This record gives sequence, structure tokens and C-alpha cells, in this order.
Amino acid sequence: MKNINFKHVIISCLVVYVLGILAYVGSYFVPIMEDPDLQANIVLMAAIIPAAYIGAYLYYRRGNTTHGVVLGIVMFSSAIVLDAIITVPVFIIPNGGNHLSFFGDPGFWLIGFEYVAVVITYWKLKVAKQARA
Repeated sequence: MKNINFKHVIISCLVVYVLGILAYVGSYFVPIMEDPDLQANIVLMAAIIPAAYIGAYLYYRRGNTTHGVVLGIVMFSSAIVLDAIITVPVFIIPNGGNHLSFFGDPGFWLIGFEYVAVVITYWKLKVAKQARA
């Protein structure tokens, strides 16, 4: 963890977080499915792929070489903190949910796994590949 740039991680994570929140909340304004919560999770699952890619790009474009697993876990951990501080109190609790229902949802962890996997894939394809060349 000595080569991780926390300033760049925070910036990248905030970008991913904002894009994710916009996709999640925005999905409620276009009702397509009967279950709006399921719809929001599906939209977020689709949106997290380009969002995490952009976040990884923003981090690595400055020449950082942090291993993708480490970066993915740190970025997802930062997102968990932001969700606990902002998302749950602002969006989940007013609609009858709580921290336990939010973080206990398997969909949350599946999306988190996807987030980390996209960052690792970006690192593998762009950063590790260049280091070998």
C-alpha cells in the first residue's frame, strides 16, 4: 500500500460514486419494471461498468502503478463509507430502509464485486500490460 496515492483514489472514487448515484436515483424517474428497487439495482449494475472504468482511468492516467486488486478494494471501501454517510441517510432511510437492509442486500455486494472486478480488469489490460512491454 506504500505506492497508493490516496488523493487520486479519493478523486476517482468520488467520480464513480456520483455517476453511480445519478444512475441509481435517475432510474426511479423512468419506471419500466414493477419493482423500482430491482430496476435501480439493475441500472446501477450496468452503470458501474463504465463508471469504474472511468474511475480507474482517472487514477492510472497520472502514472500510478498500484495493483488493481488493491485499488479496487480501496475504491470500493471508500464507496462503502460514502454509502453509509450519504446514500443510506439521504435515499434509503426516508423510504423505509436502514443501514442493515442496505448493506445486507446481496445485490449490494454483487455490485461491489463487479466494481472491484472492473478496476482489476482495467489494471490488467492497461497498466500491467504496459509494464510488461
